[in-house]
Amino acid sequence: MNTTLDKVDIATQGSARDGTVKVWDPLVRVFHWSLAALFLGNFLTEEGDALHRWMGYAVLALIGIRLLWGFVGTRHARFADWVPRPAQVSAYLRERLAGRSRRRLGHNPAAAVMILALLAGVSLVGLTGWLQTTDAFFGVEWLEEVHEVLAYGVLALVGLHVAAAIGESVHYRENLVRAMVTGRKRRLD
Repeated sequence: MNTTLDKVDIATQGSARDGTVKVWDPLVRVFHWSLAALFLGNFLTEEGDALHRWMGYAVLALIGIRLLWGFVGTRHARFADWVPRPAQVSAYLRERLAGRSRRRLGHNPAAAVMILALLAGVSLVGLTGWLQTTDAFFGVEWLEEVHEVLAYGVLALVGLHVAAAIGESVHYRENLVRAMVTGRKRRLD
């Protein structure tokens, strides 16, 4: 289906003189870095403080925007472009372990699974945090514990995500952190 966004996407992904192509649109990049800053910022604030709550609400709003953008956004932002089937994930992991995986412009299947896990995890942290502000769950200790366990679980996933991005950057000789800042990646050969 050709939409206006498809046409804009194709136009903006043309090769630059430096051999790069546009992959990540500004919304995806702003979402990524804003989510990272807000999530990590919440570890620096006191639970229950107004700032902690409002950063949590901002995280949930960002996720809502990103979910919408996953259906209407540019090519590599759309879920249809990067959410893999289980067979694709296992094939990629076998190729990667054998040293035969190919570089992709968008997310590889393992990275896609990580993104889905991060989105789900952060959403659950936000949901459990919000529930604690409701009359039904205010001061409920088990929910506070679940919220904390989820937050630290997501933090562990973030560490794995960062390590994988560094590993993939080294493996494919492409700075993925820079790509998430500039939106550009090296053309596929």
